[in-house]
Amino acid sequence: MENNKSLRVLIAEDEPITRMDLREMLEHSGYEVVGEAGDGFDALELCKTVKPDLVLMDIKMPLLDGLSAGRIVLEEKLCDAVILLTAYSERGFIEQAKEIGISGYLVKPVDEKALVPSIELAVARSLEVKRLKNDIEKVSERLENRSIIEKAKGVLMAREKMNEQDAYEYIRKISCAKNISMRRVAEIILLRPEISNRNT
Repeated sequence: MENNKSLRVLIAEDEPITRMDLREMLEHSGYEVVGEAGDGFDALELCKTVKPDLVLMDIKMPLLDGLSAGRIVLEEKLCDAVILLTAYSERGFIEQAKEIGISGYLVKPVDEKALVPSIELAVARSLEVKRLKNDIEKVSERLENRSIIEKAKGVLMAREKMNEQDAYEYIRKISCAKNISMRRVAEIILLRPEISNRNT
């Protein structure tokens, strides 16, 4: 499966035989296994080192369980997606996994026919979520920039008796002259409201 070769997978599973089986299935399906961990702590450290695209994480592991390790991995953005491996499909576990942002789960023993579709769906879903989050962040940043610039315009209009257009042009002119963003100019004006035309 040529299209899977760029996908880098980390296996976190405390049973060596299960790890070996998973590695064989993944490599047979065209994925690259970039590391193996026997507990949650090792999984976190390996994630920081090898930066996988996906982590297959057993839920029951010594020292740090899969749910806790998965939460940290996703919070710290150490990989794009986490799929949990479990011997049971309990409702409580599924709810916790959803809250954390886990991309999928597989009930052991894992079947190769189920593994590949689960990975493909999990990665596609996580990339879509990431894209949506980036879009939301960009919109939020634009709104915040606009709000700060509006406040700075208000300061200039009040202190320097400028009209709105002149206040905007004043901020834009400094932005171009100093090669810094209009937001940064606005932030400086808000920090130093006494700034005036006399300084330009």
